[in-house]
Amino acid sequence: MADAALFIGFGITLSGRERRALSVLDEALRYYAGLQQAGELESFEPVLLEPHGGDLGGFILLRGEPAKLDRIRRSAEFQRLTTRAGLVAERIGVVSAYVGEELRVQLGRFEAELQDLAS
Repeated sequence: MADAALFIGFGITLSGRERRALSVLDEALRYYAGLQQAGELESFEPVLLEPHGGDLGGFILLRGEPAKLDRIRRSAEFQRLTTRAGLVAERIGVVSAYVGEELRVQLGRFEAELQDLAS
């Protein structure tokens, strides 16, 4: 199981761009499916949130090896899709994330620093 992920968050669609937003989302999901088939991604999961009054409308979590995720994030196609998404939805954000065993490593580091600062 992957220990690294990319969190791609997005807000609500811009007024008048709803159909375009669906098209861009479909385009992105087809791209990620192709990357998964090619072995560049371990998995991806799109999530839409119910209306809740917050800024986050949904996200896509890409899971994979850190080097492959880094390569994907810097690719021209990923950058193109991120730019397109920013033209049809609010608050597009891409953030590296820790999952799997790396999550435990990060929490262990946090605990160690917390104890060190408490002494």
